[in-house]
Amino acid sequence: MFNGKTILITGGTGSFGKAFAKKLLADYAPKRVVIYSRDEQKHYEMSRVFTHKAMRFFVGDVRDLPRLSRAMEGADFCVHAAAMKHVPIAEYNPMECVKTNIQGAQNVIDAALLTGVKKTIALSTDKAASPINLYGATKLVSDKLFTAANNIKGARDTAFSVVRYGNVVGSKGSVVPLFKKLLAEGAKSLPITDERMTRFWITLDQGADFVLRSFERMHGGEIFVPKIPSTKIVDLAKAIAPKLAINTIGIRPGEKLHELMISVDDARNTYEFDSYFLIRPSINFGRETDFSAAENGEKGKLVSEGFEYASDTNEWVLSASEIMDLIARSELI
Repeated sequence: MFNGKTILITGGTGSFGKAFAKKLLADYAPKRVVIYSRDEQKHYEMSRVFTHKAMRFFVGDVRDLPRLSRAMEGADFCVHAAAMKHVPIAEYNPMECVKTNIQGAQNVIDAALLTGVKKTIALSTDKAASPINLYGATKLVSDKLFTAANNIKGARDTAFSVVRYGNVVGSKGSVVPLFKKLLAEGAKSLPITDERMTRFWITLDQGADFVLRSFERMHGGEIFVPKIPSTKIVDLAKAIAPKLAINTIGIRPGEKLHELMISVDDARNTYEFDSYFLIRPSINFGRETDFSAAENGEKGKLVSEGFEYASDTNEWVLSASEIMDLIARSELI
């Protein structure tokens, strides 16, 4: 569906944007892949690697609606990956997080409606489900904006959906590069916030592929949640450095003991498919859509009452060897 099409990626110079662009160019023949990001240096570095004739690099901020609209002209699809993501920085700079994650999200919606983009998917996070920190709260608002955008499109042939997943193995600022850095520096122990802590895990390649598949599946208004594994952070540390001691340092402000992707309250609107869950919109004005059947024909069924998708009760738990295999696969990307 991407052959001969134009795809714009906000935050496109980030880890996800590069993985997504790489997959687009490898598996399809797009007309243009538009990278939209405010970081000039990252544009320069990415353009040196991504030399395909379809690539376009637009310096711009999602806070800037006129510039975003100009970059989005002629686009068929949009992936909204731009965001402030670091929890402590967001807590210390709350309005900057609001401007990027909420106002920026609305700008993407407005630009897509203005320029006639067919399908737009916003990236979300497990921290948006029952959030306890500002980052998660702003991403929850962003999720609501994107699902509700389907109710204001009027007669336009466009649709908005959300993809929500957990921690990305090996991404900048995540725990895996930290542990490996400490190990390389000769550390005698690894810091763990709490030995009970669990997290969901996905590789960049898996995340990019799931977003691509979600474009084929979406009606508009859904939140797509992949079925992915969990692990205890202490097991992750022991897998990476089995001979090092563990130093428990306590949970940081705004941090959860376990992450949640689908809450009990969302269960009444959640369908289970073979490899993912789908949360249908709670309000759907003027449209009758059967969300138990994806646009590509895949069939799902409502989950049971009281269902919850959390990292500590997830049935798919990685062993030490599986953890190292996941890390190894993430480093090949």
